[in-house]
Amino acid sequence: MDDKRSVDHLVLPVRDIGVAVRRLEALGFTVAPPALHPFGTQNACVFFQDGTYIEPLAIAEPANYDASIEKGDVFTGRDRAFRQHHGQEGFSALVAKTDDAIADHERFVAAGLSAGDRFDFSRPVQMPDGSRSEAAFRLAFAASGAPADFFLFNCQRLKALPGDRTALERHANSATGLREIVLFPGGDAKAARLIETVFGCEATISPDGDTVFATGNARIRLTEKRAFASVGPNASNREDGGLHGASVVFSVDDLAVTAAVLAANGVSSMEAGGRLVVPAAPGQGVAFAFEEI
Repeated sequence: MDDKRSVDHLVLPVRDIGVAVRRLEALGFTVAPPALHPFGTQNACVFFQDGTYIEPLAIAEPANYDASIEKGDVFTGRDRAFRQHHGQEGFSALVAKTDDAIADHERFVAAGLSAGDRFDFSRPVQMPDGSRSEAAFRLAFAASGAPADFFLFNCQRLKALPGDRTALERHANSATGLREIVLFPGGDAKAARLIETVFGCEATISPDGDTVFATGNARIRLTEKRAFASVGPNASNREDGGLHGASVVFSVDDLAVTAAVLAANGVSSMEAGGRLVVPAAPGQGVAFAFEEI
């Protein structure tokens, strides 16, 4: 394939945005001020130097959230289905960058992988210095399983996020970006084709038997192994549970710095294969790992 896409961000549902902010700060991340969506959800993102970010997502305005679902909006509808099936915390969606979400939607429909209608929205953005602007997005959705399963979407920025996010991209734990996204297929025979279609990259088989996709920036790994499973009350061990997010691996400049920050903040971690792994916890719905690059 010759239209390889890059990872844009990850959607991480949380029960309480304040709890998520405190957990992410304890992990050594700089967290952006909370931002409210017009459809009732709220995020507090962590931005990285490689242009990616993670998006903890909470329900802030239930009435607007319910109204969005009633209208048939894919994003909120799948968020509710995920929370009802998997609990209030986890890893629900992987997002690719795109310059043309309209063409992507048509491509997903043709492939039999569309998860529903496109979705356009805008939201205010507040920077650490108090300045405000507006960001606007167009989304095209793809999925291969049930409405509660993990899904993917392509994100086109109609009005870009603020260009200078330098202060937000500096992290005490020395994180610089996303290294690898680990997913469990959960018996979904279409999982590999879904990722190939969304990211425009072909799968390869790793020496240990995993299916790996080299996107324009981070790797995506489909694995049956449980070494990287989420640890928490909502973790699923069912082999037929549908495609689901297992863990996130971050690139860091200095793993010793990461370890020192975690220890100073009382965050438990373990060493595994040259990475520091932090099990899931309230405000952090999946396992996080840190790898020095």
